[in-house]
Amino acid sequence: MGEALKKLLATGISAAFMTEESIRRMVSDMQLPKETLALLLQGANRSKDELMNRVSKEVIAIISKIDFVKEASRFAEEHKFRIVAEVEVIKKDASAHPPQATTSVVVKDSTSG
Repeated sequence: MGEALKKLLATGISAAFMTEESIRRMVSDMQLPKETLALLLQGANRSKDELMNRVSKEVIAIISKIDFVKEASRFAEEHKFRIVAEVEVIKKDASAHPPQATTSVVVKDSTSG
């Protein structure tokens, strides 16, 4: 009985990270009564919900403290931007006439060298 209790306790703790089917497979050899299995699954679902709620609240609290405008401004001040573009003009009836010319434009920051 002691080994079964240890396994049941370990399953209960790890159940928050497992699917219902995984829990059923894990305890299938223990031959638990249906009520006990239902209680274990209910507890696992409650643990998952509570864990997700806590994690969500923590993530929201962290994100709400970030000043995105300030961070974007600091990023822009500390970095140079290089934009490379290729422009190709094609007639609408491209299937009848292949494009005659392709134009590539490269825009460089004068300070980038």
